[in-house]
Amino acid sequence: MTTAAARIAAVLPDPRERSWFRAPGRVNLVGDHTDYNEGFVLPLAIERACVVAAKPATTIRMRSLDADGVLEVPADGGTDPASVEPSWGRYVAAVAHELAARGRPAAGVDAVLASDVPLGSGLSSSAALEVACALALAHAAGWGLEPVSVAEACRSAEEMATGVPCGIMDQLASVAGVEGAALLVDCRSLETVPVPLPEELAVLAVHSGVTRALAGSEYAARRRACEALAAKLGLGSLRDATMAQVQHDPFGRHVVTETERVLEVARLLPEGDVERIGTVLSESHASLRDDFRVSIPELDVLVEELVAAGALGARLTGAGFGGSVVAVCERSTVDRVVEHASRRYERRTRRTPTAFTCRAAAGAGRIAPGGASVAA
Repeated sequence: MTTAAARIAAVLPDPRERSWFRAPGRVNLVGDHTDYNEGFVLPLAIERACVVAAKPATTIRMRSLDADGVLEVPADGGTDPASVEPSWGRYVAAVAHELAARGRPAAGVDAVLASDVPLGSGLSSSAALEVACALALAHAAGWGLEPVSVAEACRSAEEMATGVPCGIMDQLASVAGVEGAALLVDCRSLETVPVPLPEELAVLAVHSGVTRALAGSEYAARRRACEALAAKLGLGSLRDATMAQVQHDPFGRHVVTETERVLEVARLLPEGDVERIGTVLSESHASLRDDFRVSIPELDVLVEELVAAGALGARLTGAGFGGSVVAVCERSTVDRVVEHASRRYERRTRRTPTAFTCRAAAGAGRIAPGGASVAA
């Protein structure tokens, strides 16, 4: 696969005249629909990323190599994202708006962007776009924010651009990723703790072939239901709920048990107990399917076939309603698991899955022109 950085370099007369930025997507090992409930999540940044190559300009002008249209808006971030075309440019305009609200001086860029993160895959293509653009815009203005503040600005930008009240996991994973490790994220304090991945454990992301779109899903309804339950219990969030309080409410039951699963996997990873980790991931999928009801038949079949092919465990990753599955398996079995599961899944669903092994990558930052190395 030609990388996003290489594709950009191929269309520029002189890649060295621009500043380059990379922001990774993420796969969430365990912990879904816990972030907006102030719970814990365990994502890892992945090698697939969005890359932006920018030079100074009078306006914010961006061209995507993956989507039609060219975005051009004023440099001050004052444009209403809802009015922006092309539609992908709403994310960029919203990022500019949020950074301006936090004090970014008006400064334009002329930029080209491309991404290796599959759109609608549940691997945070939008967060990668937002974070990469935020870094480019901050650099152009000679201005900066702390990493957590970048993530908060980009989370707000996504909500502004889409109308979906998302949590902060995706943007924080993109900003704070650590090579070779998952991140245990406390979504209340926003503290992140790297948790090294065992060498023998392979993490697979498998796109179901069903594109996910949160704006047209029941994601917002799930969040409202969780907030209503917390209020009924007299709690600030379901982070503080006990099993006794939620045992008869399936949404609350998922949030409480999913938080327990995140903390268990974070304990198991340093111990290398890969068998139990796999079991916990499969338990997570069952909870997302049966209690939180965000799975779809294709995701259920994909999980079933991955485990039948030899994966230690598998679950939908991201918000659900389509997108991808994450699976863990012993590194020596990866090729067999992918081959057997993909063949069976395609036969049962008539959809073609796309699988790749995820290496835990470093978080967002500036890179050398063309992406050859990290800039000093």
